[in-house]
Amino acid sequence: MKKIFFVLLLGLCAACTKVDPNSYKKHINGYWEIERVVLSTGEEKEYNFNQSIDFFELKDTIGTRKKVQPKIEGNFIVTRDSETFVVKIENDSLRMYYTTPLDSWRETVISAKENQIIIKNEAGNMYFYKRYQKIEL
Repeated sequence: MKKIFFVLLLGLCAACTKVDPNSYKKHINGYWEIERVVLSTGEEKEYNFNQSIDFFELKDTIGTRKKVQPKIEGNFIVTRDSETFVVKIENDSLRMYYTTPLDSWRETVISAKENQIIIKNEAGNMYFYKRYQKIEL
């Protein structure tokens, strides 16, 4: 119940606060790791460790999203997983449209700040990303 209340409260706060979705674009570029996912059912899944992280690169309205794996030395192994997307402003929201040879889908950027991005997929699942920080040993 607490999780459902949180999702409803987040939606209500987003509806009350008018933010220009164009302002989200400047925060998307970079390395991001999933912190948690709130499923459409309200169930929450925490991610304490991520073997792979997402690298977003957005230039104007065209972007690329790649899966990378951090190495202890500080660099990354770039996987073959890469998708191109187009961003559009629709209904006061920043939408990311992906098209691959096998599928096409849309995601909505709910919020984007310097150290956090929240993305909602078409199934209603919300992904909370935090900016990746190199592991210091």
